[in-house]
Order: sequence, then C-alpha cells, then structure tokens
Amino acid sequence: MSDLQEPGRGALRVYLGAAPGVGKTYRMLDEACRRAGRGTDVVVGVVETHGRTHTAERIGGLEVLPRRTVTYRGTEQTELDLPGLLARNPQVAVVDELAHTNVPGLEHAKRWQDVEALLAAGIDVITTVNVQHLESLNDVVEAITGVQQRETVPDRFVRSADAIELVDMSPQALRRRMAHGNVYPADRVDAALGQYFREGNLTALREVALLWLADRVEEGLARYRAQHDIDATWAARERLVVAVTGGPESEALMRRAARIASRTGGGQWMALYVARGDGLVHHPTVRLEELRAMAADLGGSFHSVVGDDAAGAILSFARAENATQVVIGASRRGRVSTLVRPGIGEVVIAESGDIDVHIVTHDQARRQRGDVRARPALAVRRRIAGFVLAVLGPLALAAGMLVTPDLHSLPSESMLFMVVVVATALVGGLAPAVVAALVSGFALNYFFTPPLRTLIIGSAENAYAVALFIVVAVAVSSVVDLAARRTAQALRATAEADALSALAHGLLHAGLDVGDVVGRAREVFGLRRVAVVDRDGAELVVSDEGAGDTGDVRTTIEVDETTSLVFTGHAPSPDQLRLMTAYAAHVRVLAERRAAARESAEREALAEADRARAALLAAVSHDLRTPLASVKAAASSLRNGAIDWSPDDTEAFLATIEEGADRLDALVANLLDMSRLEAGAVSTRSGPVELDALVRVVVATLEPRDAQRVEIDLDPGLLAWADGGLLERVVDNLVSNAVRHAPAPAAVRVDATLVGARVVLRVTDTGPGIAAADRERVFAPFQRLGDVPGGSGIGLGLAVARGLTEAMAGTLALDDTPGGGTTFVVDLPARGEEGGLR
Repeated sequence: MSDLQEPGRGALRVYLGAAPGVGKTYRMLDEACRRAGRGTDVVVGVVETHGRTHTAERIGGLEVLPRRTVTYRGTEQTELDLPGLLARNPQVAVVDELAHTNVPGLEHAKRWQDVEALLAAGIDVITTVNVQHLESLNDVVEAITGVQQRETVPDRFVRSADAIELVDMSPQALRRRMAHGNVYPADRVDAALGQYFREGNLTALREVALLWLADRVEEGLARYRAQHDIDATWAARERLVVAVTGGPESEALMRRAARIASRTGGGQWMALYVARGDGLVHHPTVRLEELRAMAADLGGSFHSVVGDDAAGAILSFARAENATQVVIGASRRGRVSTLVRPGIGEVVIAESGDIDVHIVTHDQARRQRGDVRARPALAVRRRIAGFVLAVLGPLALAAGMLVTPDLHSLPSESMLFMVVVVATALVGGLAPAVVAALVSGFALNYFFTPPLRTLIIGSAENAYAVALFIVVAVAVSSVVDLAARRTAQALRATAEADALSALAHGLLHAGLDVGDVVGRAREVFGLRRVAVVDRDGAELVVSDEGAGDTGDVRTTIEVDETTSLVFTGHAPSPDQLRLMTAYAAHVRVLAERRAAARESAEREALAEADRARAALLAAVSHDLRTPLASVKAAASSLRNGAIDWSPDDTEAFLATIEEGADRLDALVANLLDMSRLEAGAVSTRSGPVELDALVRVVVATLEPRDAQRVEIDLDPGLLAWADGGLLERVVDNLVSNAVRHAPAPAAVRVDATLVGARVVLRVTDTGPGIAAADRERVFAPFQRLGDVPGGSGIGLGLAVARGLTEAMAGTLALDDTPGGGTTFVVDLPARGEEGGLR
C-alpha cells in the first residue's frame, strides 16, 4: 500500500510510454501473468492488441471479461463492461488505454473515470497511458508532432498512482519495430515513419516522458525522506507564479507554468488572479472556478488577491511566496497604448529584482481586449476628473466659439454646451454635471446672449432659453448618473450572484471546509483578514493576508449563539454586508455538518464497542474455555487415585497443564494490553535496546520445533530506542503469528536495517499472504479472518503489537513478501529525542 493510499481503496499501477509501440501493453500483461502465477485473482477488463500477435499471445491463460456492445449512431462498438467487472470483483483488473473516451451514454465519459470507480471499490488496477495524453503536456506534444491529441487524462489522477513505470525504448529501436511490422500493418508503416515516428519526434517525446516521471520520482523521494527523518542537504525548490487575467490565454499560460515547474526537480507553481480593489471580483466567478479546477488538475494551486496596481500585486505575492520565477502573458494592448503607458509585463520586469520573469506569447497577444472588468462608475478619480471637466470644459468651449462667431447661433451654442454637460455626467456623475450645467448656463448668458459680456438678458425668449437649458442639463445629468449607478449595481449584483453560486457549488460538490470558505471570503471581498471567533474572542479559523492597518474596520456577523464571522479591512457596502451574511450562513451549515459527522462517528464508536464486546464474549466461550478444559482434565486425571499413572503419563499431564496455562497467560496478557491501549494508560520507559539479544530471547520461548524455523539476521550492535518489555511483546506477537501462518517447514526470517535516524525491523514469512483489502482489518481487535490453523488466539495479537509500537513512537505496517507471504515492518527511532545512543 502506498503512503497516500486510502484504506480499502485499490492500488493503481500505470505503465507510461513516450509513444505507441514501446511495449506498454505487453509489460502490463507480463505483470498480470506474474501476479496470476502467484495465485492472485486477475481479470482482463479490456486490452487493445491493435492486431499485434505477440501482445495477443501474452494474454495467455488470463481470464478475459467479455466486453459489452454499445450501439451509437447506427454502429456497434465494444467498451469495457464496468458493471460486470465490479460484479466480478477480482483482486486485480487489467484496463488498457487509460485516456480512452467512452461511447456516449455509458456510466462515465472517460475510461480513467471507470478506473477511478474500480479503485474506489477496492480493486487493484494495472493500466497504460502515453505521455501525449497527459493534460499538462498536451499542447507541447502537439507542437512537437503536429498532431493534436483530443483524449487526455488529468495529471493529478496519474500522479496519484501507487506505482508508475516508464516503458522506455530508443527511437532507433522503435523505428526498427515499426519497419518489421510489429506495431502497425505494412500499409501504414511508411506513412508513420515519415510523420509521427520521425527520429526527432521520438527523441523529444522520450525526453518529455523522462522529465515528467523524474518529477514524480522526486515527489516520492521527498516524502520518503520526510517520513524517515533523513537529514541531508536538499536543494531549494523552484517556485513559479503565473499571472492570469481570466481571458482565453489563461489555460495556455498555466500549462506552460506546469511544464516549467515539472522540469525543475519538484518545482511548485501557483496561478494568481489580481482582482480590482473595489470589494468584489468583477471577472465572472464561474470562470475563476474553472481556472481553479484546471490548476488543481495540472498540479498547481490557484490564488486571488486584490489590488488596483496589478504589477505591484503580482510582485508582492511572488515575494511573499518566495517565488523564484514569474510567468506573464505577452501584452494584449496595442503598440500605441504601450508607448503611452507601460504594460504590466514591463513594470514587472523593471521591478522584479532577483525574480526571473518569463514573457509567454499566445494567440491573444497584441489584441486589445474588451472591458473584461467593469470599472466603478463613481470612483474618486472619476469624480475629481468630472469636477475639473465641469469647470474647464464650458470655458474651453466658450473660448473656441468666440474665435468662430460666424459658424454658430444661440440654438447650436446651447446644444454644444449640452454635450459638455452630458460628457461631464458620464465622467463624474451627477454633482459634477450640475456644476457643469451652471457654468455652461453662465457662459451661454455672458458670452452669447445679448447684451453680451453682461449677466443681463435682453429678451424674455433668451431668458427662457437659458433657464430651459439649465433645467434640461440638470435633468439629463440626473438620468445619465442614474443609469451609471444602475449599471454598477447590476454588475455588483451579478458578481454577488456568481460568488454565491460558486460558494454553493463548492459546498455541494467540492467538499469545502470552514477554512476554504473563510479564505474564499477574504479573496472575494478584498479584505486583509477573515476569522471565525468564539464568544470569548478566541480565533478558531483564520485567513490572514498580512500586516494590519490602523484604518482597518472590523465587521462582525453572527454565525450562531457561540461563534461569529469577523471581517477585517475596508468598511463593507450594504450589498457586501448581505453577501457576508450569506458566507456566515454557509459557515453555520458547515459547522452543523461537522457536528452531525461527529455524532455519527460517536455512534459508530459505540457500535464498534458493542461489536468488540460481542466478539470478546464469543472468543471467551471458545479460546479461554479450551485451555481451561485441558488443564482441568489433566489435573483431575492426576488426582484420580484409583489409577496408577506411569511416569510418562504423569509427565504428559503436567505438560498439558503447563501448555494450557501458557496459552491462558498469553490470552489474558493480550486482553490486558488491549484494555490499557484503549484506555490510553500505556506508559513507556524507552532506552537503547539491542535487537539481536531481544529477538533471541523471544525465539527461545517458542516450542523447539517452531524455534528451529526462525532465521535471525541481525547485527549484534544494532540498537533501537524503545521500551524493552513492550518491544519484546511486539516481536513475540509478530513471530508467533508468522510461525502459525507459514506452512511448515518454511522458515520465518527476522532482520533489521538502519535507515537514517530510524531502525526498520522486519518479520517475514512465506505463507498465503494477506489481500490488500484486509491489510488494515488484521490490526483491528478480534479480527482473525478465518486464518488461525490451530484455533488458538482471539485476534488481539496484531492489534496489541501495533498499539504498543505506536506507544513507542514507531509504526507497524505490512507488505508483500517477494514470491508470496507477508512481511511485517516495525519502524522505530534509532535514538531518543535527547540524543540517546544509536
């Protein structure tokens, strides 16, 4: 079982190839035949031989599940029979071509989703995939070969495999296989060799596959070193930040970042979206959720920050995350616009310092994008500009018309001033437009209404015209301002609806927890800090962007009677306050869901205790009464004075009494140990323990015929930091278990090695082994799986062994023995926290 595999979930093994024909399917069938030869239940769900004789022959005697026939658009096609395979429930399923797209109408659209269902059912799966079908490499393979692959598999799914094996072949060898007709029919060979299978293409694909797999190996090695506390020099990882706008080029940028990160030895990458600082994200939230999901599929993470200065926000985030590289798309702005004001890329390059910057070209480069972000209608800058235009605009227009008096009359002059008023309303809103109307009315009267250069109006008609102009100008300004405000409200309402939709979708389908909701709330509102606090002010869950500001405003929304949601940052608008209340309601729903799950777990614990109690009573009825009956019968026979027992008979009775007492002692000891473990009352006195001496003491307590079967391969100087008494109990249970299960006269081997700061002790047998689905069950109390040959034991030995091992800061797991059988692995510290002996 891999370190990441969930209990009860099947194991996934993937054979990865750089190109068709390298032998993935053949190697997959080799592995299936090897497992079947060991007695494993293997079923071939689907294998695509493509007419290759050697591949078809390799299926051999494996059981092949018939495919199901599906009629689509008047043609019959065969597909994997997923319901039939689930009903058959083999230990291992062979499923070829992971990236295959199913015929519409089946349970899943993609074969990898069928495999996911098999794994969830506890069935191990062996499968194949080519590197060109990996989502993050799809476009780079297209660039190399000129062939677009429409069938892809998410990287996250392949990376989750328990084992990935690269099936490698040199380009020359693959081309020879092609020429010999071992891959494609003779009529397709020439075309294939001259197009997709050119030597340069194959070399590039091979390199891409090796680099991708190297990243996977690096991840596994890092996890192993962390688990075993191996302290050694470790090169710093490359960390990339890719800035996305939400536009159509965002996917290409993220794929490029994923490829760069995969080539830097375990590098990490993050997608960053910079929202405007007006409190709500203005790009459609559904689009951002799509990018967030894609980032997860490609092995990255998605983040959103708020800032009017996009370049500054990108660099601030990159420095906060210790990023070494920033990826930015080529500018969509035109050349003239770039000359007037530098673009984001230019600013990032100028201010990046020691951070490397990649400018990536894309199809949208140099194309002026539309208004993808709605600008606030009444921003402070626009109001200031409106007042400036309200004063200077009418005066500038009047000056221009004074120079050309013969080109206009009072009606046209009034309309021109009206244009200035409307323009002011569009720029700055109602207040600047009213000022513009008054200034325009003054200019119209003073400069263009007889008598000129005075505020006196010579005729009633002109006075009426000026007054009507001012009234109409104010009315038009009011209408324009109202339309702008309604537009802004509509945009905010749309953003609010999108945010609520994304939040509801996440709660229903994505499994968000309280931390996710709090983080999303901080991003959506552009706040510095959002926290869930209890009635005493203690923070339970926090999402914090950084240092505070003396001008921060705290907004508190009650979640329930005991907790509240506190937003720290700018003061919210009424619309935002309503949305904040919705987030608080979602936090309450999650809290109630968590409480319900906790109650369910408590009920399950009580049910488990009842099952354990019933199992104990059943065990006592047999496993305790059997040795008691033997002891009583032997003792009663010895006390029978009517029979003159021979010395041999007497010795046999005493041996029976001693054996029964030993069995009772072991059973009672395990019961007491289990009760101490469940009560948390196990105390340890750890110190250096010589493993060789301890194991030999344990073996000496076995029956002579059993002790002879135990092979000890231990360094006399190898020490573990443990409690000697508890470790002796652990080893005794494991060795006794192995001796009972390994068929006589097969040997049981005990060995140990030093790995970094840990000691790994292994007890290996060559018995029937334990199925992957039962590996966790064997460590549960009162679980015997019908495997005790002699009928002794109540299924507590392994549960006690694991509990005692964990009490000594160790772990107990099991693995397959090569060739068949089970290996128990005890992992213990080699020295104490205070630096004890090694």
